[in-house]
Amino acid sequence: MGSKLRIRHETWVDYPSPASSSYNEVRMSPLTLPTQTVLDSRVVVDPSVPLTAYWDYWGTQVTVFDVVDPHTTLALTATSLVETAPPEPLAAPPDRAEIAERAADSRLTEYLAVTPRTKVAPGLVERAAAEAAGLDAHEAAAAVTAIVRERVTYLPGSTGVHSGAQDAWDQRAGVCQDFAHLTAALLRAVGLPARYVSGYLHPHSEAPRDRPIAGESHAWVEYWAGEWIGQDPTNGTRPGESHVVVARGREYGDVPPHKGVYRGAAGEMPKVTVEFTRLG
Repeated sequence: MGSKLRIRHETWVDYPSPASSSYNEVRMSPLTLPTQTVLDSRVVVDPSVPLTAYWDYWGTQVTVFDVVDPHTTLALTATSLVETAPPEPLAAPPDRAEIAERAADSRLTEYLAVTPRTKVAPGLVERAAAEAAGLDAHEAAAAVTAIVRERVTYLPGSTGVHSGAQDAWDQRAGVCQDFAHLTAALLRAVGLPARYVSGYLHPHSEAPRDRPIAGESHAWVEYWAGEWIGQDPTNGTRPGESHVVVARGREYGDVPPHKGVYRGAAGEMPKVTVEFTRLG
């Protein structure tokens, strides 16, 4: 039995003085996948301007727009209606040597690369390799996820958007973005292609229907073991019907929900709210 979720993601940017122009990319449109079907998805911008959409290199739908007239605020509202389903049971994975061979001769090799946010110290790489020695792909993924969860405590505000995996490891605290970066780093260290997933997680699976509740964006990982398998290291679970995938990439830098530049004085960080309504 799946779920039907309405998601409303709002972002406000207040400029200290009128911005003469701004240029923006928005990645807030969920994907249609075997475990989720997008029934409706739209992005609305204030000031109202023409919007253009395209699919980027990583397979994410990107909405782009320019505001070329002076403006003091920018408001983005992305609304989606998505039907989700539980994941299929895990199938027996290929041998890890076969995974390495497949990854070396395909686009999977991009998901083995070290990126700025997934770089960790050699000692941590060695520890992950030792923990995963002799295990199949699913067991190895569980082992490196356990390393992260034993070390890092979920603590909102402990890191920033530019923090990396090693930062979270060193300070023993982070948010979902850090859990995902660190887990992806260790999965890659043991030879499993891993990608960063940006999306949403309904915070209360038993919430009453038709009642909006506050939530947040979420991040987790997928590793390749014959097929892509989701892993939510923050919660220690496989992603399920409460998870909604929006974007995938090597790290956060490939999938930011909103990225933009503007001409004007430096101001405060954008204000963001996410609201979920369970419809079924």
